[in-house]
Parts: sequence; structure tokens; C-alpha cells
Amino acid sequence: MAESGPTPSPAAPPTRSPLFRAEQFVWLTARVLEQRLFAYHFLHGAPDAVEAALDAYRDEDGGYGHALEPDLRGPVSQPLHTAHALRVLDAIGRCAGQRVERVCRYLTSVSTPDGALPAVRPGQRGYPTAPFVPVVDDPPSELLATGPVVGLLHRNEVWHAWLFRATDFCWRAVESLEKSHPYEVEAAVAFLDSAPDRPRAEAAADRLGRLVREQRLAALDPDDLGAYPVAPGYAPGEHHFPHDFAKSPASLARAWFTDGEMARSLDHLAAEQQEDGGWPVRWRLWAAAPTLEARPMVTIEALRTLRAYGRFVG
Repeated sequence: MAESGPTPSPAAPPTRSPLFRAEQFVWLTARVLEQRLFAYHFLHGAPDAVEAALDAYRDEDGGYGHALEPDLRGPVSQPLHTAHALRVLDAIGRCAGQRVERVCRYLTSVSTPDGALPAVRPGQRGYPTAPFVPVVDDPPSELLATGPVVGLLHRNEVWHAWLFRATDFCWRAVESLEKSHPYEVEAAVAFLDSAPDRPRAEAAADRLGRLVREQRLAALDPDDLGAYPVAPGYAPGEHHFPHDFAKSPASLARAWFTDGEMARSLDHLAAEQQEDGGWPVRWRLWAAAPTLEARPMVTIEALRTLRAYGRFVG
């Protein structure tokens, strides 16, 4: 009886499928953290392995640094790094316990007088930083930094004194938005999707959706991108699409778009996978290492969004 060939691992995606090609890209280019995140999301990997990789970025003050967010280099803790760490913990179901208590103490220590977060604190000065990230002596409170953090903590039913004033800040910031830009709107959605006051969140999201359409912040026709202006300060071609705002069907932002608009958006996202298996970075590129480190992150997010909408099984 002839011997059969090696049996593929049951966890391995089919050869040359979008998921298989993305897996090869991740093993080739990603940091250990993103390798383990990919394995967790798509190959039945263990959350403990992700936590172990994330620990390499944690500082003694309870925050995170060491270029966890690739556009901020250097060892110092920053709110943007710490928000990234919370997203990782949320993704693996570990956003709780003493680890998050330490994070909340760090957030309290770096908050502005109104109880919210700046994006980048002045300790970043002296380390390589993306030119589009300002480093100032007295950074203001920003919804961009605060909204996603507050939303994550509420979604995981974390209660800490820091959350009360930070939540109030987010409500004021979201409900006063008039002229905005896509990343700020994404931060507002991240807050509203998990804010405890659901009727208030739904009303705020409805108003925000009208603003997005009126200001043409979402490119509704990927075949006619010239009709949608890129926000000031963004890179050429740095458009945002319906799937960027509604990352899953459960998001309040899903109601902003018709089924046809969302389908075109997801078709465009799927088609963006490149020859090497990864997805491109759409924001402004400024150095080789941040670009290399960001592409696996973008790739994992693209795959998770496509899966959330039932575009593939994996």
C-alpha cells in the first residue's frame, strides 16, 4: 500500500485562499504580537500567547510604549500606545482584572484637567515620531484618543473613577461635533457603540451619520473616488469607506449606509489585498519600519472586518 502524503493541519487555511495568502504575509513580515494575534483569530491560537507578547511593550507606570503604535518610536508610555494595548486585550477577551486596573491608574495620571486624554504627551520629544503627529508641551484633550478607550472599558464592564469624567468629556465632544474628519468620527463610533446610555448613543449616532454623509467623509463609490475629497492633512488617496466606520454589522454606524453601499465597500476592501497577501497602509508613510510593522496590523483588521460581514469563513 502506497504511503499517503502529509496531512494538512486542520487549522490551516486552504492553499492560495485570501486567508492563506494573508497568513504567509504575516509569518514573513509581522512582529511576534501580530503573529500571535493572527494565530488567535484565525488558527485557534491561545490568548495567553498574545498576552505574553503584549507584555514586552508594558512600562512600569502601567502604560505601554516601545513603538506598540508604530508611528511613535521610543520606550516612553503614551496614551495612543495604551489604547492599542487595550484593543488587543479586548480582542482576546482579557480586558479585565489587575492588568486593566493598572492601565486605569496610568490613564488617570496622564489625563488633562478635564479628565480626558491627549493623544501624545511631551515625553515623546526626542524620539522618532511621525511628522503628522504633533508633540507639544501642553497637549489638549482629544476625542481621537479618549473615545476608543472609554468605549472599550464600558464594553468590558470596567468601572473605575477615571471613567466618569472621561465619559462626560466624550459625550460633550461627540454631541458638539460639527466639522469633523474620518479618524475623529471613527473614535466617536468606538465610544457610541459601547456607551451605557443606549438611547442617547443611538440619537448621537444618527446625527453623526447625517454629518458623515453631508460632509462626504465616507467614499460611497470606490469607482469614483475623485468625488470624495480627502480630509486636510491626510495623505493623497487616504479615503475612508463605510466599512471603516462600521467595522461590524452590530455597529451603530451600519445604519448610515445602504446595503448596496456596504457591499461595494466590502468588495473594495477584499480587492485591496496585494500580491504578497497583505493589505496596504493608506495613511501617510514616513519611514520603512513603521510601514512594515503597520501592514500586518492593517491586514488582520481587514480580515476581521470581512469575516464579521460573512465574506469568508476562517
